[in-house]
Amino acid sequence: MATVILVRHGRTTANATGLLAGRAAGVSLDQVGSEQAALTGERLAAVPLAGVVSSPLERCQQTAQLILDRQAGTPYAPVEPDLTECDYGQWQGRMLSDLATEDLWSAVQSQPSAVVFPGGESMAGMQARAVAAIRRHDAAFETGYGPGAVWVAVSHGDVIKAILADALGMHLDLFQRINVGPASVSIVRYSATRPSVYATNTDAGDLSWLSNSILSADAPVGGGAGQQAP
Repeated sequence: MATVILVRHGRTTANATGLLAGRAAGVSLDQVGSEQAALTGERLAAVPLAGVVSSPLERCQQTAQLILDRQAGTPYAPVEPDLTECDYGQWQGRMLSDLATEDLWSAVQSQPSAVVFPGGESMAGMQARAVAAIRRHDAAFETGYGPGAVWVAVSHGDVIKAILADALGMHLDLFQRINVGPASVSIVRYSATRPSVYATNTDAGDLSWLSNSILSADAPVGGGAGQQAP
């Protein structure tokens, strides 16, 4: 199938100050975050993207636009509500240092599959709707653009970690072992047999090899020779 590049939004003032922004309106990229997203756009400029699908939240749409601005063509650029941030309910808008004193914090760290945020969403529900959205768009891009299609999904840290955990075959309770930094790039390819994870949490490096590669669904015995830039 197609190849999806998972991009977390760039840094926001909320990230920098330790505030859990959640789905609050008006949370924008700060100067550092804009520079991070622009650099990610430069990394992806060599890859003709079939689409850039974004969470509806402002920080993700800003990041998506900085990627689109550096594309030679005009990729399809829909908003996908199921890629939005987790609904943290009553935790939204509070400082992480304060939340760390809550009894629920330890469950978020060690047993997220059992966590339901007060007045909000379960982490398992967040993973289920995000993975379903990624697989739905991935199948559509392959149908429309062929098996060599490459597309971007711009979303949020916990959402991308949950998608990667699913792709890696990890239980959601282990997803805190994965790190996803602001404006980082992770790469997943879904096939009929299993997902393959080609990169996680990268913020540098050549991605031009994606521009003319149709990645195999089979894992090379012994590890293979790696990807070659054109």
